[in-house]
Amino acid sequence: MSKVVIIGGGIIGLFSAYYLHKSGWEVDIIDQGDLSDNCSYGNAGMITPSHFVPLAAPGMVEQGIRWMFDSKSPFYVKPSLNTELFGWGLKFLKSATKKHVDRSAGALRDISVLSKTLFKEFEQDTNIDFGFEDRGILMLFKTPKMVEEEQHLAEQATNLGLDAQYLSPDECCKLQPGVEMDIAGAVHYHCDAHLSPNKLMAGLIKYLDIAKGVKIYRNTEVIKINHDSDKITSVNSAHQEFRGDAYVVAGGAWSPGIAKLAGLRVPLMPGKGYSFMVPQDESKRMTIPSILCEARVAVTPMNGCIRYGGTMEVGKINDQINMNRVKGIVESVPKYFPNFKPEVPQKKDIWFGFRPVSPDGLPYIGLSNKYKNLAIATGHAMIGLSLAPATGILINEVLNGTKPTMNIDVFSPERFQ
Repeated sequence: MSKVVIIGGGIIGLFSAYYLHKSGWEVDIIDQGDLSDNCSYGNAGMITPSHFVPLAAPGMVEQGIRWMFDSKSPFYVKPSLNTELFGWGLKFLKSATKKHVDRSAGALRDISVLSKTLFKEFEQDTNIDFGFEDRGILMLFKTPKMVEEEQHLAEQATNLGLDAQYLSPDECCKLQPGVEMDIAGAVHYHCDAHLSPNKLMAGLIKYLDIAKGVKIYRNTEVIKINHDSDKITSVNSAHQEFRGDAYVVAGGAWSPGIAKLAGLRVPLMPGKGYSFMVPQDESKRMTIPSILCEARVAVTPMNGCIRYGGTMEVGKINDQINMNRVKGIVESVPKYFPNFKPEVPQKKDIWFGFRPVSPDGLPYIGLSNKYKNLAIATGHAMIGLSLAPATGILINEVLNGTKPTMNIDVFSPERFQ
């Protein structure tokens, strides 16, 4: 039996482990934490084939500059003398073109649709209850400019074969009669779905923990990666050596540091996001998740509560909570849902995590050119949970030497080398 060592126990590493174990591999998962609070725990829980436009897109640079002067804005790049941030920014500027968006759309659609299908299969195969709901997602908007943009995106989605329906305010309100809305319109992406990230993570970890052939090493930081010519031979923590036939870097926002141990560059920056939960009023029960387009805030019904999440702070990893960003989320909600008036949560009730953001907004999925037994799986930004099953099965395929289910050329880990 071949053995694989996966560095990173987040949702990407866990699903890679699931599919590799399923195909016959012995699996070691190594994580620097205890797997209790990885980035995906605070995710909005949305499965989003509708998100076929990468973060690096025309207009994002101009919009981002405007947002930098608003402390409550949804996107912020903290200026610094960090050379990694400078290099990332230059690559982002170069990538934010229509050509890049057009080239990426089909691949993002394909991997998202694949992932949604795999979520359904995973639910059936494991009997894990993770709150999967196939109700779609509503994109809600208020301004004439956003109406035009979202109508155009809906047309593009339809042309890509995705199920998108433009709704008037009245049509949108009929879907959830108890929820009052103040909007100019909406697009209902029937192709989307949602789930409970906390249930998914807990269920998947428990499943792998008891699976024969899978070992999870918690609170174990990799400090050295050894290689001989074009193969990784082992990785070391402070107290242990791990050997395998293949290796996977799936360390999320920490992946650049891990890859550097092997002499590789994986350009990405941490993008901090925040979320918090509020009990749901049954008389105003929300059943369909929403994205508040102008505010870039996600609103998801989850486990009898509503999870509010948003913001993207690009900068160094830190444990500080920017309350102005959280207030920005809170203040945006009543503008779309007049009867929803969440209070600013206490710091202890605010979750934050670091999304791994590549310069072009696309994940890294595939084999390293330098080491033939090393795969990279990271850089998924805000859609890591959404793309996790598809990423896992693709990593399984490339390590098994079989033809990938879909073309993954645009996700090449070597595209910035």
